[in-house]
Amino acid sequence: MGLGFFLSIIIGGLAGWIGSRIMKADTGLLLNIALGIIGAIVLNFVLARAGIYAERAVLPQLLVGAAGASMLIWVTRQLRG
Repeated sequence: MGLGFFLSIIIGGLAGWIGSRIMKADTGLLLNIALGIIGAIVLNFVLARAGIYAERAVLPQLLVGAAGASMLIWVTRQLRG
């Protein structure tokens, strides 16, 4: 069972905000939500390919989302040069 739509938005926003603070990026609310949600999806996929599955609860998904958001910011910076 997943987190639900509204909780996913809230967790995504928090995860994106944490990721942007870690990476010292100046992002707004909507980008934080997108970074957190997309980061969680991407990192959950990568972890699943390695045989690691994050629990579908708030704290594990917050951590995965923050790490995924940080990863997306880093990749974007590398591509921009």
